[in-house]
Amino acid sequence: MRDDDPRESSGLDVLDKQIVHGLVHDVRIPFARLGGVLGVSEQTVARRYRALRQRGILHVSGQVNAVPLGQARWVLRLKSTPDKALRLAESLARIPDLSWVTLLSTGSEVTCVGRPRSVERRDALLLHLLPRAPQVLALTAHEVIHRFPLDEEWPRYRHLLTDAQLDDLGPARRRPADAGPDAPMDLSVADEAMLTLLGRDGRAPYAQLAAATGWTAPRVARRMAELTAAGVLYFDIDFAIERMGYGVRGALWLRVRPADLDAVGRAMATHPEIVFVAATTGPSTMFASIICRDTADLYRYVTERLGALDGITGVEVTPSLRVLKQAQTLLDTDRIALVP
Repeated sequence: MRDDDPRESSGLDVLDKQIVHGLVHDVRIPFARLGGVLGVSEQTVARRYRALRQRGILHVSGQVNAVPLGQARWVLRLKSTPDKALRLAESLARIPDLSWVTLLSTGSEVTCVGRPRSVERRDALLLHLLPRAPQVLALTAHEVIHRFPLDEEWPRYRHLLTDAQLDDLGPARRRPADAGPDAPMDLSVADEAMLTLLGRDGRAPYAQLAAATGWTAPRVARRMAELTAAGVLYFDIDFAIERMGYGVRGALWLRVRPADLDAVGRAMATHPEIVFVAATTGPSTMFASIICRDTADLYRYVTERLGALDGITGVEVTPSLRVLKQAQTLLDTDRIALVP
C-alpha cells in the first residue's frame, strides 16, 4: 500500500520515511551523507532519527547470522494452555538465542525464531530447555533451509526518493545469503564484545566500539567489514508497526509442491506485505511473516496474491495477538523498549 492511500494513518511524514529508507538502505550511513542526498542538514537527520527512537518507532542493531558459524536457523512453534501461553512467551523473550517471540491469536500458541550459535547451545535449547518447560505441551521445530531475499526490504519506502537520490545512495547493504561456509568462522572475545554492543545499537560509533574491544577505531572498521563480507554480521531495523499505520502482523505456514517451491518463494519475496519468507522442514514447507494494514488487506492478500500462485496446496494463517520480542528488542505494547 502506497502513501497516497486514504487509509494511511502513520505518524511519519515524508521526510521521516525517506530517512527510514536511507537507514534500511544502509543502517550506518553517515547522517551528513544522508542529509546531502535528501537536501536537508545533518542536524535535521540526526534530530529526526533521535525522535523516531525516542517515540519507540524503530531500533537499529547488528545481528549475528548463525549459518557462517556452522549453525542453522529454526522457526519454533510451541503449544501451551491458554492460561499459560502469555507466561511462556514472556519467558522465551528473555532467552538470548530466541527472537521474534510472538503470541498467536489462538491464545494457546507461541512462535519464535531460534538462532543458537553452537551445537551445545542448540541442543540445550531444543532438547532440554524448551521441552522441559512446564508451560510447553508440544514443540515443532522447522529448520530454515533457504531464505528468499526480498526485492526491497520492508517498509518499502523506495518510491519516495527520486531516481537521482537513489543513485546518490548507491548500492544497498543487503542481508547476507544463508549459505554455509567451507569452514565455520570462529569469533574472538573482542569480536563478541563488538557484536554485543552493535546488538544494542547498530549505529554505535567506532570510538565506542574501540573502547569495548581494546582495538583502534580503524581496526574496528576493518573487522566489521570482514564480518559483514563473510555474512556473519548484518544490520537490521526493528519497527513498532502499529505506530506506522499497520494493524495486522502474522505468519503464513504453506504447503507447496517441491517443484514449485523456488518459484513461489521468489514470487512472495516481491510482495510488499511480506517481510520474511523461507523454505523450511516440517509439516509445512514454507514459512512467511506478513504485515498488513488491517484484516481486509490480509484477506485480499491471501485470496488474490497467494491465490494466484501455482503450486500452493495449503495455507494456514496465524495472526499475531502480541509480539513480545523482535530481532533484538522487546516490545512494550505498541512501542519498542530497548534491550538493556
